[in-house]
Amino acid sequence: MVLIRELTKAEMGTWALFLTITTLFEATKSGLLKNAHIMYVSSSDDEHEKSVIASSSFIINVCISIFFIILILLFSNWLSVKLHAGVDLAVMLKWFIPGLICMIFFSHFEAIQQSFLDFKGVFAGYMVRQVVFFIIIIIHLFIHKPFTLKDLAIYQSISVVLGTVVLYIYTKKYMVHRFNAKRQWVNKIFNYGKYVFGSGLIINIFANFDQLMTATFMSSFYVSYYNVALRINGFIDIPSYAAAQILFPKTARASVEEGTEKVKYLYERIVGILLSFTTPIALFVIIFPKFVITIIAGAQYLAAVPILQLYMILGLLRPMQNQAANTLNSIGKPQLCFKLDALGLLMNIGLNYICLTIFGFYGAAIGTFITCSITTLIWYFIMKKEINLQLPNVGNHMIHSYKTVYAEAVNILTGKSA
Repeated sequence: MVLIRELTKAEMGTWALFLTITTLFEATKSGLLKNAHIMYVSSSDDEHEKSVIASSSFIINVCISIFFIILILLFSNWLSVKLHAGVDLAVMLKWFIPGLICMIFFSHFEAIQQSFLDFKGVFAGYMVRQVVFFIIIIIHLFIHKPFTLKDLAIYQSISVVLGTVVLYIYTKKYMVHRFNAKRQWVNKIFNYGKYVFGSGLIINIFANFDQLMTATFMSSFYVSYYNVALRINGFIDIPSYAAAQILFPKTARASVEEGTEKVKYLYERIVGILLSFTTPIALFVIIFPKFVITIIAGAQYLAAVPILQLYMILGLLRPMQNQAANTLNSIGKPQLCFKLDALGLLMNIGLNYICLTIFGFYGAAIGTFITCSITTLIWYFIMKKEINLQLPNVGNHMIHSYKTVYAEAVNILTGKSA
């Protein structure tokens, strides 16, 4: 809300592209390492083996990060020009390299925390990252110093460093501080994670493809409108991603110990609960998009209204698809998940290109909407086959969530009146 009023639309578009690229890397690397790390550690009772798994995961983490940094040094200037961002995008990526180095440790500590079903440190680490960045932005605003995109990249690096320190403080009780990686575990993690890595890469490209194609075929100026819609839309994705972090280790263990019926129950229940939260928010935004955009970004971004409405409709479908991918990975079927994600990306590339050609500015949003509608149906039939998904059960869990909230509210009100 601060930056969107301080940066020009072209600068906001470049900032959105920077976040897209760095988030794409971070989330994709997490897909390769974190799921495998969590699944293998949470399924093991051998402390020595857990240490070997963590060390082997760290080796892969370092190698991938070094490779990405080399890509930035060699190709960031070309990418910046290709996305019509001048040299600004390249400058930002290079200044964020210290943050990328710290992200090696941040993501490693995060995986360790979650493998022990402890989320306090992860919460604290992310909280510090975001709060520190926000405080620096506010200070910058109050001293009346003009914002530059390079400043924002440096501030991001600072926030990652401090977040990593806090996360380490919470994680060190689970660490033996012994490096004992083994080749067979490196291979095992990579062989499992390569499909999750591929899926994560595809999913994150898919999620940001509208911005990338709009920048390529038009300019970074127009990306700012898409970024506004995606930022607001991200509010209803937060519960889904949070649930995935918690559900993955539970589903992985349930798959081994209790079988498909328990996995089915967990999937149906979490989707029902998520929909009970996201549906009212999505409907409010769909009905009052101008009000929401004006509050968040300002009246100058009202051209993003149709994009926001389309994306909010998709927000109602995403919990089912997100948790389906998470469930397939947790029950040992990352190959199937990868194939479905690859199919979705190919479909999105074709439809976005066609729709951009036909509809112009709104083409990427229309193409993404059509793609997501089709892929949701495909995911439904896959989950029907794999775990015997039954939509009425999802609806029952959704209704039960509303009844529970209502009952709690009544108890609270009754207690106050007494």
